[in-house]
Amino acid sequence: MTRFSANLGFLWTEHALPDAIRAAKKAGFDAVECHWPYDTPAATIAGTLAETGLTMLGLNTVRGNVAGGENGLCALVDREAEARAAIDQAIDYAVAIKTPNVHVMAGFAQGATAHKTFVENLRYALSNAQPHGITILIEPLSRYAAPNYFLRTSEQAKAIIDEVASDGLKLMFDCYHIQTMEGDISLRLKSLQPIIGHIQMASVPDRAEPDTGELDYRHILKVLEEIGYTAPIGAEYKPRTTTDEGLGWMTLLG
Repeated sequence: MTRFSANLGFLWTEHALPDAIRAAKKAGFDAVECHWPYDTPAATIAGTLAETGLTMLGLNTVRGNVAGGENGLCALVDREAEARAAIDQAIDYAVAIKTPNVHVMAGFAQGATAHKTFVENLRYALSNAQPHGITILIEPLSRYAAPNYFLRTSEQAKAIIDEVASDGLKLMFDCYHIQTMEGDISLRLKSLQPIIGHIQMASVPDRAEPDTGELDYRHILKVLEEIGYTAPIGAEYKPRTTTDEGLGWMTLLG
């Protein structure tokens, strides 16, 4: 039976994070994940996770100056001190709430120097994460959702993972982003399976509940079964109305 993780960056956003975790438990999710939990004390989240029996599968490094349009720091040249502070913050929080994955956000940058900066910051993240058994994730983002984001394709992500050459660095395979940029989801899941650390889903092109659009997730879940992927799939979508009203997809896909 397929297991699902509720991404609380998009789901139940009307609630404070602890209540969103409780709502996910009530709805039947097997795990949760989030974007930036840092406004809520880690001890509070750890207590809520213990109460519900859920695991927080992943969280992101901070975006930087959000008002200034930033979306990550770790590929930004001459911002290494801020990037590494963001990495330290994320790993410390993950350790406190027993989260196994940290997504290191690259940010808006291009070019060889940005590539070198990102690789060096990933190596720094790995050196701090691996003693705690935490996996570092990197995620390509669609140019339609995040124009000029440094990491844009699964091939680019694989090249970086191969260059860094660490089992602790994996690909966040977001079906929405990869479909809009590259397509061939089934073939990519099969070919990239050894480096996939987490999978997320949403409909394409509207990024809503995964029950309409270009992708048939019933087929995709069969592909995941074929390749032996058994971890919870992240439901990272933007509800068309309310989260609760849109949960019929869980019956369709479960």
